[in-house]
Amino acid sequence: MRDSALTRRTILILVFGFLYLPIAVLVLLSFNASGLPTTWSGFSTKWYTSLFGNKDILHAAWNTFIVAIFATLISTVLGTMLALGMEARRRKSNSLEALAFAPMVIPDIVLAVALLSLLSRLNITLGLHTIVLAHVIFDLAFVCSVVRARLKSFDYSLVEASRDLGASGWTSFWRITFPVILPAIVAGGLLAFTLSVDEFIIAFFTAGAGRSSITLPMQIYSMIRFGITPEINALATLVMGFSATILLISQWLNRKQDA
Repeated sequence: MRDSALTRRTILILVFGFLYLPIAVLVLLSFNASGLPTTWSGFSTKWYTSLFGNKDILHAAWNTFIVAIFATLISTVLGTMLALGMEARRRKSNSLEALAFAPMVIPDIVLAVALLSLLSRLNITLGLHTIVLAHVIFDLAFVCSVVRARLKSFDYSLVEASRDLGASGWTSFWRITFPVILPAIVAGGLLAFTLSVDEFIIAFFTAGAGRSSITLPMQIYSMIRFGITPEINALATLVMGFSATILLISQWLNRKQDA
């Protein structure tokens, strides 16, 4: 029994080491004083200072923030409405379920090409607005899945009781349903925000030409083409830390609502 537990622990350590050791190395090298990305020559934070003086990176970060905010707001509202509508159906439809969650399983490259073809067919000029639209389609399914998970354990007899006491459907929703599912809505919104910040392929296909609509992942990609520098390591560390923080908050809200 002891040998079996030791084996499982060893396998677990190896798996987590394989997953997170490269990330740990990246974070460590972001504090490298040397200009060479793989040669350690001392501790320094100069590359983080350099980031905040880089106008291209700041512009890309601002575009990413704008896209993420609008995509999150729209996808959170639409995803919540979709979840409520699907749960309100008396007859469940597997086809509807598959259609609603298809953006979650369709490869990003396929979805990106499809959206680009549609936008070109409609003669819509590409820019930040088309990135927002594309991210809404991508994020909506994730928000819907999080909110639906909360609705699965919702006691609908509370709504029926409020209606019996004379409350309207709108009042019952805002006084009973909405407060219960609010943590799930916030968690879904945070997840959508994280996905929008990190997403590259769909944004790359729907951004159009020029630097006016470039996002942070696209900026990182353009910098990597000329070689990896400690400045890129620092930027990747900040993006990763920000995304991890948002995801942890989202998971905390999910556990809180399940408690």
